[in-house]
Amino acid sequence: MTQTRTTGNWHLDRTFDSSSGTVRWAALGEPGLPPVVLMHGTPWSSYTWRAVARALAPRHRVYVWDMPGYGSSAKFEGQDVSLGAQARVFTELLEHWRAEEGLERPAVLAHDFGGTVAARAHLLHGAAYERLALVDVVVAFDSWGSPTYKLMGAHPEIFGQLPPALHEALVREYIASASFPGLRGDVHDALVEPWLGADGAPAFFRQIAQNDHRWTEEAEHHYGEIDIPVLVCWGTEDQWIPAANGRKLADRIPGARLRLIERAGHLVPEDAPAELTAALDGFLREASITGR
Repeated sequence: MTQTRTTGNWHLDRTFDSSSGTVRWAALGEPGLPPVVLMHGTPWSSYTWRAVARALAPRHRVYVWDMPGYGSSAKFEGQDVSLGAQARVFTELLEHWRAEEGLERPAVLAHDFGGTVAARAHLLHGAAYERLALVDVVVAFDSWGSPTYKLMGAHPEIFGQLPPALHEALVREYIASASFPGLRGDVHDALVEPWLGADGAPAFFRQIAQNDHRWTEEAEHHYGEIDIPVLVCWGTEDQWIPAANGRKLADRIPGARLRLIERAGHLVPEDAPAELTAALDGFLREASITGR
């Protein structure tokens, strides 16, 4: 099944029917090149990775996808979009890519709660990666986002009753707070758009309400078991989750290294795409040098 959904100038032209609804995905770069999977977080989508994906595509087969309940993927009442479900769906998607594309042991580059999804899939579901990069992971420990995120998660039934104009204003302000230098107008619009309307508005609060500490705790106890190369990247100006958490996370994973991205907030792929791409590209090049 092949369809196209567009966010700004970003297109996901393929679909996969997962256990939590239809997932939209795309692949950049030539088949046969070293595989890389990019993972978004909340309240984002693969759109935030577009600059990095395009920069890596000349040397890699780059896979991007929107998690169920996010971006252009399915959103519906009763949908399971918890961290537990997302890790299960990612494991399913990796199997689909293995069968359809011959994908084996990709490098995984994950932002925000996508890092926890990737860690859960690897540690609890046996998903095999060549290496793993974790960028400003919002729920690596007990740090479940900003105070606003926690407030919305505690009272989704109240926030869900906001009139459309107030809902949009809230989402816009919340998304803007993730960027340190500020978002360009068209980018800001593209990040907000998936969370508007009859499907998007309830989906925004659904994904917040379904996440709780147990999903983090189940994976956190196993961080010391990760035995692949790991790079932790963090924006120095992250106001959602301070850079000290990056050091804490790197210290918990054997051999992990920390790279701080200067003058970037939580939304590093938007705030400093060139600097982040350079760090990730260097990390990926190590695979060809070391054979791992």
